[in-house]
Amino acid sequence: MGTRLMDATEVAGQLGASKAYAYKVIRKLNAELAKEGCLIVQGKVSRVYFEERYFAGEPMPTPERSGSDVC
Repeated sequence: MGTRLMDATEVAGQLGASKAYAYKVIRKLNAELAKEGCLIVQGKVSRVYFEERYFAGEPMPTPERSGSDVC
């Protein structure tokens, strides 16, 4: 866990999926972050946000995720 951003290779490895699918996941998550006003890097996704969305085990809170430092 060296960087704050994950690339498609890392996302694919975490999900056990293809790199093409990983890029779709990254685009979706980045669109969600951009809608919240966060700056994004194309082709990479925030490690914290990725883990929150895929491995938290709880439903995603409403878009007003107060107290979150994901951005």
